[in-house]
Amino acid sequence: MRFLHTSDWHVGKTLKGRSRLDEQREVLREIVGIARSEQPDAVLIAGDLYDSAAPSAGAQRLVIDALMALAKTGAEVIAIAGNHDHAATLDAYRTLANAAGITLLGSVRPAESGGVVKFEARSTGEPVTVAVLPFLSQRYAVKAAELMTQTPAQNTAGYDQLVRDALGALTAEFSDDSVNLVMAHLTVTGGAFGGGERMAQSIFEYHVPATIFPPEAHYVALGHLHRRQKLPAPCPVHYCGAPMAIDFGEQDNTSVVCLVEATPGLPAKVTDIPVTAGRRLRTLRGTVAELVMLAGTVGDDFLRVWVCEPARAGLRDEVLDLLPNALEVRIDPEFAAQVTGSRPASGPGVERSPGELFSDFLQTRSVADPRVEALFARLHDKVGD
Repeated sequence: MRFLHTSDWHVGKTLKGRSRLDEQREVLREIVGIARSEQPDAVLIAGDLYDSAAPSAGAQRLVIDALMALAKTGAEVIAIAGNHDHAATLDAYRTLANAAGITLLGSVRPAESGGVVKFEARSTGEPVTVAVLPFLSQRYAVKAAELMTQTPAQNTAGYDQLVRDALGALTAEFSDDSVNLVMAHLTVTGGAFGGGERMAQSIFEYHVPATIFPPEAHYVALGHLHRRQKLPAPCPVHYCGAPMAIDFGEQDNTSVVCLVEATPGLPAKVTDIPVTAGRRLRTLRGTVAELVMLAGTVGDDFLRVWVCEPARAGLRDEVLDLLPNALEVRIDPEFAAQVTGSRPASGPGVERSPGELFSDFLQTRSVADPRVEALFARLHDKVGD
């Protein structure tokens, strides 16, 4: 039997104020196309459907359309909440989703209340058992009083133990004649970060070792870390990664969905299927002259530009005229003007001119351009007339 594993859609995510809904629509359309082509028995979506707990109407419409389209392929569709999603809202839509053939799980539930999903694979007729664990906030693992009195190591142990207990209860439903799957949204110790994760909910008390997953699991489908990776464990443990780079820290990540083939009694075989939709993110470095040479190679990529020359008036506009898809323009730190000297004393008897104060301000911003100071002086004189 076959499963499609995806996660971390982050629908509604903007980049430097730029909406990416059109890109996200194309990415999800490609994932639906893969599901139609590969005909998996189930599609597993391991959390962070949205980028915000309060997604826009457009973002919600896009996710709903994608889930419905996946369900129409005939696959079981199972989606859980990640740390960016609003768990209670996903749970509120469970009844409607069930009517459409979609299983939504916002919060952690016991096996008998939805924490374990069982079905027969349409391709083989064999049973499938999926233990589902949405993102679990640390505040539910350690009581407030304990947070005030315990050490960070003790708190980590508390979170670790709660996840172990939850998984133990859910995976107790596994059987030898079934394909047994775990789907969870969490950080596994030693996992490589993709670059766009919410770090406060990924490190410190929020990581668990891969040894918590039982060897009886044929496959563990994880979400939360945006980089595609397999982790050493008693069973196959995989992050599929985000299907598109959500910020420049992820520009070199490989975007895929995982096609999982499993049989009772045998470990799963995993094949990566590339996701090519969405605009590429790139970082360019160079002088303005060097950027001129690169301008014809960037296509419609979104750009982060590091300018390798000192700041001057009009430099940013010059770069934007040359590279209109540049969302961020900065001076390379090696070329930033160095702040020298110390701040003059202040107090009675010490007076500084507006020009001197403005010059100090420019130094704090690493701007060294006499024309800016001259323009300030002319404007100041004009206002003072």
